[in-house]
Amino acid sequence: MTAPTLRTERTLIKAGHTTVVGIDEVGRGSLAGPVSVGAVVVDSSVMATLTGVRDSKDLTHNARIALVPRIHAWCLDSAVGHASPAEIDELGIIGALRLAGHRAVEQLRTAPAVVLLDGSHDWFSRPEQPSLLDLSVDLLDDVPPVVTKVKADATCMSVSAASVLAKVARDAIMARIAADFPAYGWADNKGYASPDHIAALTALGPTAQHRRSWNLPGVTR
Repeated sequence: MTAPTLRTERTLIKAGHTTVVGIDEVGRGSLAGPVSVGAVVVDSSVMATLTGVRDSKDLTHNARIALVPRIHAWCLDSAVGHASPAEIDELGIIGALRLAGHRAVEQLRTAPAVVLLDGSHDWFSRPEQPSLLDLSVDLLDDVPPVVTKVKADATCMSVSAASVLAKVARDAIMARIAADFPAYGWADNKGYASPDHIAALTALGPTAQHRRSWNLPGVTR
């Protein structure tokens, strides 16, 4: 497995973008809990790569936990933003991703000059033709330009680091709320469609932490 590098970030900095924020999301396909977006800022002062950083899906829980303080010490700035299940139901998953991403960037002490986003779809920028729902949420006034890159979470170090921070923060939320809904197994499945989660949905129905607008397995609409 090839380790991520800062090659793309350095190219963007060389092109005149003084600060690059790598952004990645976790929880998009979960049935319950928030969607979370990590943001990690680098600039020309961040030259060394960080050993051990990978896309969060390729790391164990303990490896991700151990990386968090190292990422904070390595990067220029970082943050994680969340959008709740109710916001996902109201805005749709793309609108909720945008809201969580803007919340993450809003927390940064350093304004990023460009966004490096995992994937091929720019869900971070404001829509060209916003709906009434888009206008009703509090988004950034000045949105940086966005560069998308497929597999950035595996090849771009700032994005890989952002995925780790987002995963650790979201897992902590799911472990915390699991105590209130023990039957659904969220401490282990993190809200995804595991057999025990689906069995609980079938037997007990959805909770306030579920994405009720979704076609939840085991739930008759």
